Amino acid sequence: MATALITGASSGIGAVFADRLAAEGNHLVLVARSQDKLTAIAQDLSQRYGIKADVIVQDLVEPDAATQVFTTASDRGHTIDMLINNAGFGLHGAFTTRDRKIQLDMIQLNVMALVDLTYQFLPGMQARQQGSIINVASTAAFQAIPYFAVYAATKAFVLSFSEALWHECSGDGVKVLALCPGPTETEFFKVADFPNEMAKQVGQNYASPEAVVEDALKALSRGQSNVVTGGLMNQVLVNASRFFPREMLVNSVGRFFKG
Repeated sequence: MATALITGASSGIGAVFADRLAAEGNHLVLVARSQDKLTAIAQDLSQRYGIKADVIVQDLVEPDAATQVFTTASDRGHTIDMLINNAGFGLHGAFTTRDRKIQLDMIQLNVMALVDLTYQFLPGMQARQQGSIINVASTAAFQAIPYFAVYAATKAFVLSFSEALWHECSGDGVKVLALCPGPTETEFFKVADFPNEMAKQVGQNYASPEAVVEDALKALSRGQSNVVTGGLMNQVLVNASRFFPREMLVNSVGRFFKG
C-alpha cells in the first residue's frame, strides 16, 4: 500500500482527499493544527477502510514546520509516496489595510511551507523512481487580483513552481500537478473575510470538494502539469489574459473585488 501525506487535512479539500485516498486503500499521514479534528478523521477512516492513518499536529506557519513534519514522519517509519500540499488561506481587502503579520503568514504557509515540504519529500521519491505531488493552487493563479493581492500572488507562485517541477521530474518517475480550483464549497471565503454578498457572487457556481478531488486525481493519472476545475466558466476566466490587455483585466477584476 502507498502512503499519502496531506496538509490541511482537517477540513475541505484536504479532508476529501483523505477520504478518497483511504477508500482506494492508501495509508495516510494527516497534517493540520487541530488535534481533535485530525484524530477523529483518522479514526473514522481507519475503521471504515482498514487503512493506517497517522496524525501530525503542526502549525505550518512556523518557520521550521516542514522539517518538523518530515522528521516526525521519518521517525515513525513512514515512506511518503504522495504529497498533497493543500494547506493555505486567503485574505480579502486592500493590501495596506490588512494586518501585516497575517499577510506574511499567508506567504509563509502558501509558499514557504509548500516549497520546503516538497524539498524534503521529493528526493526520496526520485530515489525510488516513483511518487506524486499535488500542489493546490487556484484559478486566482492566472490573474492578478486587487484586494486579494497577496493570495493571488502566492498561488501564481505555486502554479509556476509546480509546472517547473513537472518538467524536472518527468524522467524520475514522479508526477507533479498544480491543482487550480475555482470557488469551492469550503470555509475558504469565511476565513478570507469576504463580505457575504461578494462571497455569494464569487461562488455562484460553487464546485463540491469531491468534484475537485476527482478532477485532480484524473489529471494526475494522465500526467498533466496542471488542472483547472469547476467547469467552463473557470476555463474562460483563466484564459482571458490571452485575449484581453492585462491592465483592462486587472481594472475589471479590481472593481469587482473592491465591492
